[in-house]
Amino acid sequence: MQPADIEHRFAFHAAPTQEKREEHASVRQACRRLADELNDQLPEGREKALAITKLEEVMFWANAAIARAGAENR
Repeated sequence: MQPADIEHRFAFHAAPTQEKREEHASVRQACRRLADELNDQLPEGREKALAITKLEEVMFWANAAIARAGAENR
C-alpha cells in the first residue's frame, strides 16, 4: 500500500458541497429507517445487537465512500 493510500484512508473528508451533505444525510436516513424496522421486528438478544451494529458499519462505510470519492469517481 502506498503512503498516499494510508493518508487518504485516515484523513478527514469534510463534505465540501450541499450535494455531498445531502448524500450523507440520505444514507443516514435509509439506515435509520432499516434500524427502526429491525428494532421493531427482531427479538432482543445478541443477534439483534449484532444486526444493528453491522448496519452502523454499513452507514459508516457508505458515508466513507461518499466522502472519499472525488468528482472523477462519481
